Amino acid sequence: MTGKPVPVANPDSAVFWEACNEKRFLIQSCNSCGEKQFYPRALCKSCHSKDLEWQEVSGRGKVKTFTVVNHAPSPAFKADLPYVLALIDLEEGVRAMMNILDCDVADVHIGMDVELTFERRGKQYIPQAKPVSKG
Repeated sequence: MTGKPVPVANPDSAVFWEACNEKRFLIQSCNSCGEKQFYPRALCKSCHSKDLEWQEVSGRGKVKTFTVVNHAPSPAFKADLPYVLALIDLEEGVRAMMNILDCDVADVHIGMDVELTFERRGKQYIPQAKPVSKG
């Protein structure tokens, strides 16, 4: 059995994946129009400017929607079943897709407060979410 897939960085995403290995989550901010975006890309999705800069985010957000995965997409995910795949609205105004870890699937709900955590896959850390600590 092979391990879980690891992303392959491209020129647009290399800075993002390097930051993940430092357990930091970066988004892009456009210096021309002020829009923020995630996932990494070469141009602003709003004005098509190339004048983008990286911004570290807080890592806090809310579950927008989610699904409980009961059938593994590959053998590498079988041990994780069931698990939650969610769209997370980060405080900084972007949306990212992540698994929700460290939580019973029955406890996940729309509007739930979450924070970033990182899952190690080989030499790469993958951003995931977990419930906000209550203490």
